[in-house]
Amino acid sequence: MAGKNLVGPEADALDLGAVFRALADEHRRSVVTQLAADRSDDERGCNSFDLPISKQTQTHHFRVLREAGLIDEIDYGNRKGIRLRRADIEKRFPGLLALLEGESPGGTAPRRARPSTPEGASSQP
Repeated sequence: MAGKNLVGPEADALDLGAVFRALADEHRRSVVTQLAADRSDDERGCNSFDLPISKQTQTHHFRVLREAGLIDEIDYGNRKGIRLRRADIEKRFPGLLALLEGESPGGTAPRRARPSTPEGASSQP
């Protein structure tokens, strides 16, 4: 059964500000990171993501990602499919997906360890 593709912006019209706003939310970033990790770029169902949020909130998050141009949504009537727009993202923002894939599972980039201070020494100047 063919679905109706819910269209986001064209590749050349992807806006960095809209992309960053979409990725600012940890749940949306998790969806994109999971999609980016799957190099087959297969379509996934909305319910295949382990998101601890309501169905209505998931719908909102997928709409934000689509409107930012990060995903395609395919509406089959009783369900929706999600697909990462990898080629468009890589064309417009090279390296962005690699940065997301390198993000730790907790939702933040790995941090460098701060140099430790000797016992009794103050870290304040």
